[in-house]
Amino acid sequence: MPQNKTIPVKNEEQTLLLGRENVGKLLKKFSLPAIAAMIASSMYNIVDSVMIGQGVGAMAIAGVAICFPFMNLAAAFGSLVGVGAATVFSIKLGEGDYKTARLVLGNVVVLNTIIGLAFTALTLPFLNPILRFFGASDATVGFAYDYMKWILICNVFTHIFMGLNGLLRAAGFPNLSMGLTMGSVLLNIPLTYIAIFVMGMGIEGAAIATTISQIAATLASVMVFVKRNKIVYFSKDVFHLRKQIVKDSCAIGMSPFLMHVAGCLVVIIINHAFQKHGGDFAIGAYGIINRVSFVFMMVCFGLMQGMQPIVSYNYGAKQYSRMWHAYKLTVIWATLILALACAVCEIFPAFIAGFFTTDSELISQCVTGFRYSMLAFPVIAFGMVTTNFFQSTNKPKKSIFLSLTRQFLFLIPLIIILPQYFGLLGVWLSLPISDFISTVLAFIFIKREKRIHYSSL
Repeated sequence: MPQNKTIPVKNEEQTLLLGRENVGKLLKKFSLPAIAAMIASSMYNIVDSVMIGQGVGAMAIAGVAICFPFMNLAAAFGSLVGVGAATVFSIKLGEGDYKTARLVLGNVVVLNTIIGLAFTALTLPFLNPILRFFGASDATVGFAYDYMKWILICNVFTHIFMGLNGLLRAAGFPNLSMGLTMGSVLLNIPLTYIAIFVMGMGIEGAAIATTISQIAATLASVMVFVKRNKIVYFSKDVFHLRKQIVKDSCAIGMSPFLMHVAGCLVVIIINHAFQKHGGDFAIGAYGIINRVSFVFMMVCFGLMQGMQPIVSYNYGAKQYSRMWHAYKLTVIWATLILALACAVCEIFPAFIAGFFTTDSELISQCVTGFRYSMLAFPVIAFGMVTTNFFQSTNKPKKSIFLSLTRQFLFLIPLIIILPQYFGLLGVWLSLPISDFISTVLAFIFIKREKRIHYSSL
């Protein structure tokens, strides 16, 4: 494999381990830091919601829930660049093309800066009507506005941090990537407490605390890449946009981008359905369930983040047996995690909801939501990992198709049809039914992929 003299030997060796170290050991090495960072991030979301619910009120939780699709939409543009660039970067490392891998760094920063600023400029002036469109009522729109305006102001920093953190992990430094994420979380939690309970700033204080921690994490990430002791680093020649890098990054990142956009549109439809059949409390319950389920989903995302550089590197190096081994291990572990999540939420729904609110109506809505929406939770791990596998092996069309079918082909029709017969229960039931059908489709795709392209393995 060609070597680049500007790369310290120990950093090059760290990267080459992706192609020769035990796959199970590698997956643990790369996944555990990502999982720790993801759990820390999701636990912050839990603590944030608990503090908002206990310190501001039940309607404030519903207001934050209205912001979820908007925040997903913002994250979609970060994923478009960051996830795709990390995959391109890993593949180039597998090919031994270190020069192009370094150029990816500058393109990530430039693109995320442009997109992040543009998104804020286009949405902030119209924030109130956008939130109304997303399902905000007179009782919740004020809370949603006060929270979301600060998230949008910080948007460009969030995008840059997502991109740099993904590249650092793909370069073979998952512990450093984890440390930066957890540092942001550890800063965020006390700032939120001070803002809400000490300074009395309400939901706006929680959002300001988030912006401060995101800015700090971004600046720390930039400082990591200023020093030339990593496999990628800042230099003058990397900040010019390269057409092929932009094209490849966006093509691969189109799958998570469309998945986020689809998720945004679906949550809008779900919010309106909940508003129609259950009111603000149903929306608030959906927000709490999202927060809780995301703790477990984030573990799976951490597993997939650990899988991505292993799969992409070995795909680039044509070591396909190692690539498939990483995929299979990730499916097994992710399925076990979501099965545990399903059991916990089915057995203790009222207990979990009680952490967020003392309102009996909101707790009752949460119990119903947990019982029905989590029914198919264990099986969705297979579809998530399979979609990520196609993305990691530079097959964006298949990844995009699997991402969109669950949202548009299955979930939206079910949300429209089932409530006509079952009311609010129909909205909850649409979630597990669409999850199960989409998992069957993912199974068909991956079996066909291995039979056609890797039949000799």
